[in-house]
Amino acid sequence: METFVNWLNGIVWSSALVYIFLGVGVFYSVATRFLQIRHFKDMRKLIFEGGSSASGVSSFQGLAMTLSSRVGIGNVAGVATAIAFGGPGALFWMWVMAFLGAATSFVETTLAQVYKVKVNGQLRGGPSFYIEKGLKMKWLAVIYAIVTVLAQGILLPALQANTVAVGMETAFGIKPSVTGVLLVVALATIIFGGVKRIAKFAEILVPFMAVGYILVCFIILGVNFFEIPHMFSLIITSAIGMDATFGGIIGSAIAWGVRRGIYSNAAGVGSEIYGAAAVEVSHPAKQGLVQSFAVYVDTLLICSATGFMILSTGMYNVTPDGMKPLVNNLGNVEPGTIYTQKAVESVLTGFGAPFVAIAILLFAFTTLVAYYYSAETCLAYAMGKVKRVWTEHVLKFVILAIVFYGSIKAASLAWGLGDLGIGSMAWLNIFSILFLSKQAFKVLKDYESQRKEGKDPVFDPAKLGITGAEYWEKEYKNLKQNKYIENQEQNKRASISS
Repeated sequence: METFVNWLNGIVWSSALVYIFLGVGVFYSVATRFLQIRHFKDMRKLIFEGGSSASGVSSFQGLAMTLSSRVGIGNVAGVATAIAFGGPGALFWMWVMAFLGAATSFVETTLAQVYKVKVNGQLRGGPSFYIEKGLKMKWLAVIYAIVTVLAQGILLPALQANTVAVGMETAFGIKPSVTGVLLVVALATIIFGGVKRIAKFAEILVPFMAVGYILVCFIILGVNFFEIPHMFSLIITSAIGMDATFGGIIGSAIAWGVRRGIYSNAAGVGSEIYGAAAVEVSHPAKQGLVQSFAVYVDTLLICSATGFMILSTGMYNVTPDGMKPLVNNLGNVEPGTIYTQKAVESVLTGFGAPFVAIAILLFAFTTLVAYYYSAETCLAYAMGKVKRVWTEHVLKFVILAIVFYGSIKAASLAWGLGDLGIGSMAWLNIFSILFLSKQAFKVLKDYESQRKEGKDPVFDPAKLGITGAEYWEKEYKNLKQNKYIENQEQNKRASISS
């Protein structure tokens, strides 16, 4: 079974997918005139615009929910494996993927906002919704929803839980079964509280864990201050094939950097936009820009922090696929979180293993919460008008059982199945958003036009000729009605005062 899954992954995660994602990122960057640069000021400003309501969440909560999914064990173990197999230059290509992915993320998030709906009083949206309403391909939308439920509701949670349990046992001697019970109790408290509690949880914990991780990175860099120029030189020269040691593996640097960039920020996969679709904004492009900023935070900050700690301390090996080791500073160890542990230990003795274990606990736990929300949204979509309360409860208990099982059992096969699920989502989503590019470009142009006129952009899909955006059609009519009533009251007050 495992051999078959690995064979399938060799097809799904082939170099074709890597270069398709690079190409799509370049296309969207050029087509939007590099919005990830032009609108950087708007990205930061829009994060704190608006608030939550009974049906939706605020922009900041949406950003936090997205980051809670993006920032996971891939930011620690993923960066380490990219360096292990692609050399220091892989980190540069992760940056490239983040820059290009910011434009891709804008497109998919904007589409999620355009085609979102209100289900049982709560805003829902994502790839399945825009595939059905935008592409008019219900069958493909259902397939995507099912793949997401399987990948993020069943397969991937076991991996996160297993990594947490191993880390806690290594650092503190806590038995995996104990870690499993604690994870289940904590996760149940969050997911049984609904989307509002999920959003509130992410809003509080995500900034805390990100800032703490980056602070430790600054300490490591401070101690190794004189290594920083050499580190950056090594990253750049390795990335472009000019380093004496790593110049011959530029292909591996590109492949592993892009692959781990996709795995980390998931721009174009469609798996990280469900929280963003639940945000209440006056124009879809607003949250699209906020989520572009999320890609920067995930890769340019968190992943870079991991890479800098590893490279500045020299705590890494480099062994490209099918080749002899080019660098062997750590001996015979498996690539992964141990690189980061060794890096921190080299400066803060006795702190490395506990720090990385706690970091993984926080990163993985927030990811588990986000996985549940994505799976729940897709389950709600797949079930359609069928009564969903009992199915959502079944999903809750299934994911809790999977988390406990993953804590006490090795999950080598699950890694392969999880990769297969994410890769399948990527293939389905990337081509879907390509066929819907025209609508996303219209929305961006409308946003920019209104901003140029000094207005606070408001979205009217009928004006742009976009069909299938029923939620926005109702919202625009309500907004016009409210404006009419407001003007009438102002005129009435003016006539009375005169």
